[in-house]
Amino acid sequence: MRVAIAEDSVLLREGMARLLADGGIETVAAVGDGPALVAAVAEHAPDLAIVDVRMPPTHTDEGLRAAIEVRARRPGFPILVLSQYVEERYATDLLGGGAAAVGYLLKERVADVSDFLDAVRRVAAGGTVIDPDVVVQLLSRRRAGLDTLSVRERQVLSLMAEGRSNAAIASGLVVSEGAVEKHITAIFVKLGLDPAPDAHRRVLAVLAYLGRR
Repeated sequence: MRVAIAEDSVLLREGMARLLADGGIETVAAVGDGPALVAAVAEHAPDLAIVDVRMPPTHTDEGLRAAIEVRARRPGFPILVLSQYVEERYATDLLGGGAAAVGYLLKERVADVSDFLDAVRRVAAGGTVIDPDVVVQLLSRRRAGLDTLSVRERQVLSLMAEGRSNAAIASGLVVSEGAVEKHITAIFVKLGLDPAPDAHRRVLAVLAYLGRR
């Protein structure tokens, strides 16, 4: 496997490259800012990019924006984002582009080498890896809304959690797809999921539901 690393801390950047090498993973580019990451992915075509959320010049969301740009240019490109803190907005922005082949981990998880390497491999293989602390924060604001769902909305959400499409849900409940869409919209509103790509909101709604079971 070949990866690109975008991290402005030289020490952490080199440390990750060494951990990856020990795990048999090659680092083909190690850069310190967002534009350099976009260029590195275009030049080296790695299998995955590991990206720090906050990088120069403002140290706010440059890394995340670069990651989103990379995925816009190469849909489905595996991205593993690292953050110093739990930042809900950044996690939801990342998931907004689709939940496949994405990861969001706190930097402290890198210290657990086996878990870090496992996350790298899972994301590169198309999986989703979200830090447990991030999941807790993402779900905490949704759980109260679950209690306000109607019986039918809970049935729809349960089928969504099984991975069913709107058409399959409609068939299972013997209702129209239009009715299912209305129920899903109501679920999003009650769970406080603001308008965004449906794939993103479906993921968060299902995570909230599974977190209460």
